Amino acid sequence: MKFPSIFRTASPSRFDIKPRYYDPVKEEIEQRTSRIKKEMEAEGVIPKDGSNSNFSYQSGIRGAFSQNRGIKERTSNPLTSTGMIRSFIFFILLGGLGGYIYLGPVIFEYILYFTGIVAGIYFFFRLKPKRKNE
Repeated sequence: MKFPSIFRTASPSRFDIKPRYYDPVKEEIEQRTSRIKKEMEAEGVIPKDGSNSNFSYQSGIRGAFSQNRGIKERTSNPLTSTGMIRSFIFFILLGGLGGYIYLGPVIFEYILYFTGIVAGIYFFFRLKPKRKNE
């Protein structure tokens, strides 16, 4: 008896073979059409290279590089890069652990105050309207 579980267990793979079959009618039709096509090419009814003069195929990628503008330079602030944010979070956690060892649980209040001050300064400069003369 199987017990219900939240985990999915791997079931053994089933052997599933799809047989290939030989269709003589289909093969005969393909041979006849290729033979007739060769005869028509020999008579000049259709072109030999197989391309029709009415259709002209072009590469769709040809025009994609016609407006080459080069690689854009990234204008990013070093404070918004993911590496800097990860480092900042790592040092906050490391400081919290060290502060907890030396000062006890009061360090979390200090970190909360520090984070609030930094966030306030950040949003003050972020929301401050920029001057047009600068």
